[in-house]
Amino acid sequence: MIGSQVLVECLKSEGVDVMFGIPGGVVLTIFDALYDSGIRVVLTRHEQGAAHAADGFARVTGRVGVCLATSGPGATNLVTGLANAYMDSVPIVAITGQVNTDLLGRDSFQEADITGISLPITKHNYLVKDVEDLPRVIKEAFYIASTGRPGPVLIDVPADVTTTDMKLKIPENVVLKGYHPPLQGHKKQISKAVSLIEKARRPLLYVGGGIIISGANNEVLSLAEKLRCPVTHTLMGKGAFPETNSLSLGMLGMHGTWTANTAINNADVIIAVGVRFDDRVTGRLDKFATKAKIIHIDVDPAEIGKNVAVKVPIVGDAKSVLEAILAELKTTPNTSEWIAQIEKWKKDHALRYDNGTDEIPPQLVVEKIHEITKGDAIITTEVGQNQMWAAQYYGCNRPRRFISSGGLGTMGYGFPAAIGAQIGAPGELVIDIAGDGSFMMNIQELTTAVCNDLPVKVAVLNNGYLGMVRQWQKMFYKGRYSCSCLKGNPEFAKVAEAFGAVGMTITRKDEIEPAIREAVSNGRPTVMDFKVAEEANVMPMVPKGASLEDMIETHEVK
Repeated sequence: MIGSQVLVECLKSEGVDVMFGIPGGVVLTIFDALYDSGIRVVLTRHEQGAAHAADGFARVTGRVGVCLATSGPGATNLVTGLANAYMDSVPIVAITGQVNTDLLGRDSFQEADITGISLPITKHNYLVKDVEDLPRVIKEAFYIASTGRPGPVLIDVPADVTTTDMKLKIPENVVLKGYHPPLQGHKKQISKAVSLIEKARRPLLYVGGGIIISGANNEVLSLAEKLRCPVTHTLMGKGAFPETNSLSLGMLGMHGTWTANTAINNADVIIAVGVRFDDRVTGRLDKFATKAKIIHIDVDPAEIGKNVAVKVPIVGDAKSVLEAILAELKTTPNTSEWIAQIEKWKKDHALRYDNGTDEIPPQLVVEKIHEITKGDAIITTEVGQNQMWAAQYYGCNRPRRFISSGGLGTMGYGFPAAIGAQIGAPGELVIDIAGDGSFMMNIQELTTAVCNDLPVKVAVLNNGYLGMVRQWQKMFYKGRYSCSCLKGNPEFAKVAEAFGAVGMTITRKDEIEPAIREAVSNGRPTVMDFKVAEEANVMPMVPKGASLEDMIETHEVK
């Protein structure tokens, strides 16, 4: 076999049956090998779309997403998608073409040092100069991407490697010295954690994306119900704990619920699992959870103590550590007063918005989507106000149903991620809750959805602004809307129709429900353009640099 055929056979041995990408000069041999390989290749219209689609596929399925791009600009167009996956711990293998090995370092046509460029934003990367290394590299790449704390791995393959002959031999095992992801937590640390938990009076479970990656949602539910302990989640942790459960506080942090933020600052023991205490959650670190002793469970030792000092660190897989804690718990704390206080906060400080005008509140659109889909659609989001309204008003009860760019905050992420999610879950309803600014950034992927008969839905909360930028300018820059007004936006319904999709424009409240019902039942790619209130704000909000105690709760900012 030649190298391109070897590569394809190695991908098949890893269970790859779909990948996303765009051909180009130095990867033509690979695409030729893929032609009748049995692997479905989804042609996206931009390499960033390919990376985000692979990301969405991975998040929904729990499998490794695969994308493929040519050298130079094709490879560099993957960079944002790789950084996004790296920040959110998403398993991706990105394969890039490269110029011939004898042309490396000569500023050759369409040459870019993609391994150098991607070094800080990948879990690992490879430049394969010898075709004999290809089977080992591919085996290692999938293993590294999917084990421990997952992340993207890039394989750069020069063109001459893809045309060189070799005898195929796929390694059976991976042996990587120094790479041994921890699974079991230290027994003494688990005992210390159990001792703290048993003595707690105001315990709180704080869970993140690590729960979903580990598949530990049932263990979180069991622990919460055994302790009668309230649960709050990060943006990445939506679905890790059912939001209809009475113990759920919703999301915490900058745009979290008043109750979640107040509870974490009044808890005496915090069980933090699969989280990284990022700044959007904690606010001012010196004011964060000052009354609590913190147990931090994470598979990545680098995250423990990085931002917040903890009382009991436990390095290990979330599922196995929680199983060990559940097995060792002998007594449970009396949390009746704590739960009563939580319930009062929930009642007094519920999420709210202004629905008293003729304008369409964006929150109402999200609530209607939740009502009509019974909270069981796969939701992807763009980034900005639309993302936060989706997080606040679309409750999730199962993992891998809410797909959003958390760490990097990538505008243009949601729609191609929805395409990947739809391919990963072909029988499911997939809806991208979008903003007009963010949707425009990868709108070309409408062609991908149409050409592949993917019935993804896009709900554009169209306020004519870069909404979150405008909100900050209103609150902190005296209303000076510098470059945040999106004059010149197209009519998205007409754009959708031009691409071959269904387009709708919704301008009145009484049109919301019929439009959503039509979209979810028509079996076609559909764009719903909701003309929402231009200056609606995401509330509550913790101003940047403030503490959670400084949360602004009111739904209007004068």
